[in-house]
Amino acid sequence: MHQTIKPSADILTRAPTILVFDSGLGGLTVHREIVRLRPDARFVYCADDAAFPYGRLSEDHLISRVLAVMERLIATHQPDCVVIACNTASTLVMPHLRQRFALPFVGTVPAIKPACEQSASRLVSVLATPGTVARDYTRSLIAEFGLGCTVTLVGSVHLASLAEAVMRGEPADEPAIAAEIAPCFVVEGDRRTDTVVLACTHYPLLVETFRRVAPFAVTWIDPAPAIARRVVQLLGPARPAAKAAPAVALLTDGAARGALAAVFSGFGIGETLIDPLPLH
Repeated sequence: MHQTIKPSADILTRAPTILVFDSGLGGLTVHREIVRLRPDARFVYCADDAAFPYGRLSEDHLISRVLAVMERLIATHQPDCVVIACNTASTLVMPHLRQRFALPFVGTVPAIKPACEQSASRLVSVLATPGTVARDYTRSLIAEFGLGCTVTLVGSVHLASLAEAVMRGEPADEPAIAAEIAPCFVVEGDRRTDTVVLACTHYPLLVETFRRVAPFAVTWIDPAPAIARRVVQLLGPARPAAKAAPAVALLTDGAARGALAAVFSGFGIGETLIDPLPLH
């Protein structure tokens, strides 16, 4: 999901504005990795909490929703690059975003290629939302990059919400989490799954819990570092002497602003604002 549009030429002499977008808190795993590589940038993180979770929306509704929110965000914040830190949106909406807006977009897609390249057992699972599992795009990635692996697609209905609850300070519901990830662990004769792709940006928030409740050890593939490297390819490296502008978080509903502001603060985002955009 690369595009050839590049930022303006002066981007190498000033701090870029990077917009990170998700339906909720999952994109913070991506935001964290980008900050490590571009600590000098100005960051705007938008959680479209009015529409969370995106998996409950029809494809047409999801496309129209993301385009509407993005129209406002781009007009207001004028980013140099937009990161769609959501697999569900990326596998469906990216072509529409790139057609409408003349700036670079970086998507989040299942890391099937690196998972299959490193799997020794040739049994790989993709842990995703039902929407990502259903996309033709996901199946085309398996066809192109599966390298003869048996790839099991696991569509979790509840994991994103379980991750949001943990981020708000609730204890992890380990039995529920274990039930959601159980289909990832496949045993075929003397082979068993050795690699699991985390194909929703919420899921790395729970990876330590995954390790505790998993029936056996696997490698968990988080796409966030690769996304951050792609942003640097587009915008160039950090300017060491530059002072970063304060990061800001935006919510489209804000009913849980107090709890979410504490979460954002833990990721270095000091201000949480509400830009109401109800779901229609």
